[in-house]
Amino acid sequence: MAQSRLEKIGTIFTRVTGLLKSGAMKPEDKPLWYEVYAAFPPNLEPKFDRPIPNIKLKKIFYEEDVIRSHYHKINKGRDTINLKDLKSRTQCQQYIDIYNNLKSQGALDEEKIREVAYEMLQDKIKVETESNDNVIENVAHADLNKNSTHVVNVKDLFKE
Repeated sequence: MAQSRLEKIGTIFTRVTGLLKSGAMKPEDKPLWYEVYAAFPPNLEPKFDRPIPNIKLKKIFYEEDVIRSHYHKINKGRDTINLKDLKSRTQCQQYIDIYNNLKSQGALDEEKIREVAYEMLQDKIKVETESNDNVIENVAHADLNKNSTHVVNVKDLFKE
């Protein structure tokens, strides 16, 4: 019986159609894609035994992809990304910007541009983390100063 569930017998569309006709699947449980597939069936039915077309695939590489891959080889994924933050740029995007800026100046060869761009990015990250640490320290000191006006004596707590 389990063999009848393989993709060799019919397509997913014909199997869902059979389930709907037999009443094994309720019409309200019908998949979202079912009516779209019925309205716009593919030219060639997607069966397992259909021969694979011999089409030469184009290699799609953008210049950014090469730069990004080099960055990830060096960095090994040490940076974290906040997907909710749409305003700030990731370290990889910053590296690409620095790289493109250096390349547009044209004074260095490819390998030197990569090295300098990575060093500049590390310096930028270091400056940002130091400034963030200073902000955190200032906030902590402000909170301490704010709370220091309320001095509580323990002996006063237990007086009757």
